[in-house]
Amino acid sequence: MTAPLAILVVDDDDRLRERLGRAFADRGLAVHLAADHATAVATAQATPLDRAVVDLRMPGPNGLAVVRDLLAAQPAIAVVVVTGYGSIATAVEAMRLGVRDYLTKPCNADQILAAFEVEPEPVPDAELPYEVPSLARLEFEHIERVLRECNGNVSKAARVLGMHRRTLQYKLAKFPVRR
Repeated sequence: MTAPLAILVVDDDDRLRERLGRAFADRGLAVHLAADHATAVATAQATPLDRAVVDLRMPGPNGLAVVRDLLAAQPAIAVVVVTGYGSIATAVEAMRLGVRDYLTKPCNADQILAAFEVEPEPVPDAELPYEVPSLARLEFEHIERVLRECNGNVSKAARVLGMHRRTLQYKLAKFPVRR
């Protein structure tokens, strides 16, 4: 009899982490849970893991740092990033680090497990299938995300971004925010 696959779920949301852990355990996987970077890395150093599901946004080091350190501790681990705040820039960076897939929330355990089953094809660097976004596009995505987090409050978003409100209004007029 073979040992079940070991999966690590890294998410700062207690409810989601526990729910995913139960769902994976019900599907026959050995589940390990971590709420932050330090716990995830300690688990990876102490326990052989086959797979990891990592949330992108969390307090302290973000999910990309977790992915980098997990792959440094266990190079053969398959990682899927799950986030509610997806962007082109973070998806590209995650793929460059070597994640198997990049999913946006909400997603369920079956979708995550299906992401592990798809074997990525290696692509030579000269033939990357994506177009690198411009600096203006990345700036716009960042402004859009901060504005969403500030519930559309331009003054608050300007303070968070460290710019004058009028400058932010000018940038928003140049690239209207999708609502």
